[in-house]
Amino acid sequence: MGKTVYIWGEEARYENYRRAVEAAGGQALFGLETEPAADALLLPGGGDLEPWRYGEENTASRGLEPERDAAELVLLDRFTAAGKPVLGICRGLQTINVFFGGTLLQDIPGHSAEGGRDRMHPVRSAGLFARLLGEEGSVNSAHHQAAGRLGSGLEAVQWSPEGVTEALVHLRLPVWAVQWHPERLDRRRGLGLFRAFLELEALG
Repeated sequence: MGKTVYIWGEEARYENYRRAVEAAGGQALFGLETEPAADALLLPGGGDLEPWRYGEENTASRGLEPERDAAELVLLDRFTAAGKPVLGICRGLQTINVFFGGTLLQDIPGHSAEGGRDRMHPVRSAGLFARLLGEEGSVNSAHHQAAGRLGSGLEAVQWSPEGVTEALVHLRLPVWAVQWHPERLDRRRGLGLFRAFLELEALG
């Protein structure tokens, strides 16, 4: 059995994440607790964070999930304090950036889903993500918010042509985040990211 990966919420809502974790060799665990016994944490996509959490008024945020915000920020505190791996996807990247003191752009053009389907667009990668995925490639997009000012210790390692941050890594902790949806990409691109994440070791 591979590493256990905790996702806050009900399994029925995040079935595609469970399938991706299992395809990569891990085991997905679901629940509403904030002290789970798991090897790693996955923060999936979803609605927007409450803007007050990064010091702004609500100008364009929607689909707010206050209870989830609170729970995932507690989970981030506990998993990062323990040095355990964390992967953020879409909203998860935004949650990680806010947790480390960053801000969000509340509405950006050209990145939301179109006709109920993800958009595809090119990206340029550097550092760790260039080694994992190559310097040039394409990803899917279904979001209207993105990272603004980066949080403490975070480094952008992937960008869209417009300069939107598409991936982040923490400089010291095993924390990765992508603005796109690897669980909905083909096996070469999506599964590769999940497998690399499951190979991350906890600090300590």
